[in-house]
Amino acid sequence: MPASPGSDPASNDSAFSLVRATRAFGTTRAVDDVTLDFVRGRTGILIGSSGSGKSTLLRMLIGLEWPTVGEVLCDGEPLRQGSALEVRRRVGYVIQDGGLFPHLTVLGNLALLPRHLGWKSARVQERARELAALAHLREELFDRFPAELSGGQRQRVALMRALMLDPPTLLLDEPLGALDPLVRHGLQDELREIFHGLGKTVIMVTHDLAEAAFFSDRLILMRRGRVLQDGSLDDFRRHPADPFVHEFLAAHRDLPGIS
Repeated sequence: MPASPGSDPASNDSAFSLVRATRAFGTTRAVDDVTLDFVRGRTGILIGSSGSGKSTLLRMLIGLEWPTVGEVLCDGEPLRQGSALEVRRRVGYVIQDGGLFPHLTVLGNLALLPRHLGWKSARVQERARELAALAHLREELFDRFPAELSGGQRQRVALMRALMLDPPTLLLDEPLGALDPLVRHGLQDELREIFHGLGKTVIMVTHDLAEAAFFSDRLILMRRGRVLQDGSLDDFRRHPADPFVHEFLAAHRDLPGIS
């Protein structure tokens, strides 16, 4: 398997690492003996078929799932039950449907954690306006509830909420998966611009290879809980680590260069 761009879990440049990590549910290993490193300031994309372990791995990074065996490191320190909440406050987390609270307005969703941490209303509103400009969301939507927004608007609000505390790391689990193709295409452009502009560590889950290659030159292909190949799309094409890699590529006929 080609060397990954961040393959040394002991590296001082690591934002998150997994070391021989397994997450088992009964006899099923959703993540199976994975050692993986995510370098600060880089974007890494977890790809694979449904059930390959991508989302479970992502959740393990912030203690929403705990390894049955092995460990997770955050900034070189083992993640523990007592430190997980503090780690989550340093990470922006976005899921497929946005995960907005339906009984709160847009501004209410954005303000939830900042107010818990003692932010004043003026500071919350100033930060919300900054992020609205970044995410191309109209400020007049601040008083609306999630049900009154389009799918694309809800995902913009979810991204804004993840960025409210200016965390160094963003975790995104299929953030565009539920959107129609036109909205998804537009948000892909905007998200990539945001990723590049903010310089944050980004770890994103998608099953869409074309989307993965659009966002990053580091793709991490999972199958049955294991990392099958870690590298660029060109690595996958030229040096597939397993016959499944070629099969996975061939299933994406809409990707340039795939037949």
